[in-house]
Amino acid sequence: MSAERKPEFFAGKGINVGIIGCGYVGLPLALRFADVGHHVTGFDLDQTKVDKLNASQSYIQHIPAEKIREHVQGKRFSATSDFAKLRDMDAVLICVPTPLDERREPDLSYVENTAIAIAPNLQRNQLIVLESTTYPGTTEELVLPILQKGGLRCPIDPGTSGKEPATDFYLAFSPEREDPGNKNYGLAQIPKVVGGINPQSGRAAAGLYAQIVSKVVPVSSTRAAEMVKLLENIFRCVNIALVNELKQLSLRMGLDIWEVIDSAATKPFGFMPFYPGPGLGGHCIPVDPYYLSWKAREYDFATRFIELAGEINTEMPYHVVNAVASALNERQKSIKGSRILLLGVAYKKDVDDLRESPSLKLLELLTERGAVLDYNDPYFPALHKMRHYDFSNKKSVELNPKTLGSYDCVLIATDHTQYDYDAIVRDSKLVVDSRNATRRVKQGREKIVAC
Repeated sequence: MSAERKPEFFAGKGINVGIIGCGYVGLPLALRFADVGHHVTGFDLDQTKVDKLNASQSYIQHIPAEKIREHVQGKRFSATSDFAKLRDMDAVLICVPTPLDERREPDLSYVENTAIAIAPNLQRNQLIVLESTTYPGTTEELVLPILQKGGLRCPIDPGTSGKEPATDFYLAFSPEREDPGNKNYGLAQIPKVVGGINPQSGRAAAGLYAQIVSKVVPVSSTRAAEMVKLLENIFRCVNIALVNELKQLSLRMGLDIWEVIDSAATKPFGFMPFYPGPGLGGHCIPVDPYYLSWKAREYDFATRFIELAGEINTEMPYHVVNAVASALNERQKSIKGSRILLLGVAYKKDVDDLRESPSLKLLELLTERGAVLDYNDPYFPALHKMRHYDFSNKKSVELNPKTLGSYDCVLIATDHTQYDYDAIVRDSKLVVDSRNATRRVKQGREKIVAC
């Protein structure tokens, strides 16, 4: 480990990079740094993950075990739960969860505890980068004071002095932009936004990331970089809320919102298609807007647009359950006691990711209404206990004509491409489709209820 690490050092080769959090964000990042020749150590408190990685095993569907094995055998990647080894790193990147608590307020305990773990191991001229999505000010107000408790300093640059302050270590924020399962845009193709606590920190982080992505986008501060990620996801949240509301109006008006969206999308300018669904899912869009609305209260500012979008999107699972109840009622059946099969528990198609999946809320709501519930998902043979849900007694049921025909209703919650929708409609008594997955099905359309 180099004792003299100027910002330019991080643009060089053979750097020791530590990644804290080996999940959907941290593991692809670690492997990408290993791809370009750096020595990468993954840090995680989950010993099971650590053991699997060191044995060249993958626990994320879209990351092949062969890729892990290549870097483990090449001595470019290893994993550990020993945070004392952070002392040996030149750069440390934080990729831990930032969920909401039960009151939909930011839970920064993972970030805080990670900073506390780094602090006694912090070395002079080390680069620390927070990647976890959060509100503007987190790096500066939460992480920085913890890291400085040992005596090393990273002064905040006010941008007015014209002279760079001396700094003992470097601190930056660079929001993750990982999109699990996206085959068009991988980590290397997505530009990286970088903001430093001071100019030296910004240059150090930019030099490091420039080696693994197509383009680095420097911004003036960590706060600006934090706001960039929130804007990206709030933009999506608000537009999804718009089409979710228009979907409900279109159903009342007898219109097909999917036809309307697809037709509007033929305009070559001024329109970007967003699509409705049973609710928001994933690690960002259902969470990030609340981080900003929470922080806005500190400034006596009401984020009305964000709050309204959140209300509409939060309501969507209830809308779907009501549609199921109405469809069953049309067939002289009560939702209580009806056998319902939910297709897909992943938050979006073709990924093994349950984070904030609306399917989990659907399972909860349907169970509360007295339905007898099963699910199928090719990516989840069984469910486990989660932060807000416990369906650990449920296992994916097999899809076949006999199974499908035994349910009063089949609810399509996630439109996995490997599902045979013609067969699903043919063999089912009733199909409630929240994803427009059955749009190409010709036979049995009288069984399909769009919602």
